[in-house]
Amino acid sequence: MLIVFLRGVILYVLVIFSIRLMGKRQLGELQPSELVITILISNIATLPIEDINIPMTTGVIPILTLVCLDVLVSAMALRSRKLRRLISGSPKIIISNGEIDQFQLKKLRYTVDDLMESLRSQGVFDISEVQFAVVETTGKISVYQKPDSRPATQKDLKLHNKPQDPPRVVIDDGDIISGKDGSVVSKAEAILRGKELSPQEVFLMTCDDSGNVTIVKKEAQKPSKG
Repeated sequence: MLIVFLRGVILYVLVIFSIRLMGKRQLGELQPSELVITILISNIATLPIEDINIPMTTGVIPILTLVCLDVLVSAMALRSRKLRRLISGSPKIIISNGEIDQFQLKKLRYTVDDLMESLRSQGVFDISEVQFAVVETTGKISVYQKPDSRPATQKDLKLHNKPQDPPRVVIDDGDIISGKDGSVVSKAEAILRGKELSPQEVFLMTCDDSGNVTIVKKEAQKPSKG
């Protein structure tokens, strides 16, 4: 049992390292080649765990080989547009000037239900609102709405606000997160002292560049029922 446990830990760390090396992407954003390698890695990793008679090198070497191959192909694809299109394909326009390209939909084997589901996932429930839509190489549909259907922006309303970064987390479950901007942390600590709170009493605290702070205190633990 100890051997199986150690093998599992080693392969777990190796697979995590391999996926991190391949890049930060969600499963739905993987290119076809990346998805294939991810599936192969998961299948290869299970072999030495299920059968202790299989040497660890039988799992480690193929995993490292696949990861190195993916990194190499990615580097080559950065330099060659043709190779990039060969491996990942190219985006396909399915709606242009508000008109659906039915031929392209059939070529991609997209049904009307698939199209409507993808539009709804982006908050578009009326296809007449769509000006332009394209199927990305990951299979996701990007939508550009008609001018009358787009949400109004500050520019449309002629509002001029100073650009500002979003609030950042300063305290996470009692732990102060020290980032690059130490002034934000200093402001937060000063505000806590003014409220007579310690960081350990705070569940979440955010602060922006203007000094606006949001504080969520930790809830008192409920007494356990004996």
